[in-house]
Amino acid sequence: MNAIRYEFEQLSAINYLNHAAISPWPQRAVEAVNRFANQNAMLGARNYSDWLITEQLLRERLARMVNTPSTDDIALVKNTSQALSYVAFGLDWQPGDQVVISDEEFPSNKIVWQALSSQGVEVKQVNLANSDPEAALLNACGPQTRLLSISAVQFASGLRLNLQRLGHGCKQRSVLFCVDAIQQIGALPFDVQASECDFAMADGHKWMLGPEGLGLFYCRSELRQSLKLHEYGWHMLEHAGDYSRTDWQPAKSAVRFESGSPNMLGTMALEASLSLLEEVGMIAVGNALEERVLELTTELGRMTGINLHSPLTPERRAGIINFTLDGWDPQALFEHLKQNNVVCARRGKGIRLSPHFYTKPTVIESTLRLIRQASSG
Repeated sequence: MNAIRYEFEQLSAINYLNHAAISPWPQRAVEAVNRFANQNAMLGARNYSDWLITEQLLRERLARMVNTPSTDDIALVKNTSQALSYVAFGLDWQPGDQVVISDEEFPSNKIVWQALSSQGVEVKQVNLANSDPEAALLNACGPQTRLLSISAVQFASGLRLNLQRLGHGCKQRSVLFCVDAIQQIGALPFDVQASECDFAMADGHKWMLGPEGLGLFYCRSELRQSLKLHEYGWHMLEHAGDYSRTDWQPAKSAVRFESGSPNMLGTMALEASLSLLEEVGMIAVGNALEERVLELTTELGRMTGINLHSPLTPERRAGIINFTLDGWDPQALFEHLKQNNVVCARRGKGIRLSPHFYTKPTVIESTLRLIRQASSG
């Protein structure tokens, strides 16, 4: 535990509860980037082969993190939106095809499908505000449904869906299953094989504790070559590095989605951050996060005037708590908390708090104390 405290001791001046937006880096990521920057300044790319070793380590960590059959199934992408676009504009759509999403999706998992309207693709948005959101999503999948795309955890409410049930239902219906996993990977265990998803994607800058500008794209191996490519370059070739070769073909692995030079700076940071999550173990990370979320929801629920807008049952919870306070405009309350060094977000119906596994009890206690004072005065 002392080692974990060292990784985030720089946060002692603030109450950081905003991991569903952007996470602070652990110290090991800061040190990795500093080493990389100093090496660049002194040696340039002399040790580029060592950088490639770190990149391979990152692919291996990501493959273990989401339980892919092989590192060949992992592409390193700029962000979730880019990966979603690879799916949306890689599939061979026919007029009348349908995509099913929820009515709570972050714009990344909505706009990309709506942009297919010129190809005659219809987007069906399903309301999740019922006792069985999985049934509602699967019941919306009709004969014309080609794909179901859903966030593993909804960004505003924190609602966590049963991915195994959705994946099994999609397979029964011959519907492709795409998961925006940005609010789960790094917070709770995530398994592409158990969920039977065809595609999954996530940025590294939220629960994975990494930088913006680097994330993962999982594509089931049987589907890789069926996605039309729209980006080409030297890096995505089967024989990348053989610059004199006159014939070429896209890589058989998911590297085929990586057209140009890699984000080596981001690679150094994200590989280091994931090493911390692996050392702790994702089961332990998820259990620690659940303890912090439970404390926040329990104590908030005891306060007068608090309205919770997030699930309360363990199987529906992830790392997000959304609430409002009677007598306070949500934006005003957000500004009040910000002025008192609580880093959170204004999302959905109210204020979104999102701790992580390492969040200190004092952070939760002092934040609850501020909210309690606001509710009484």
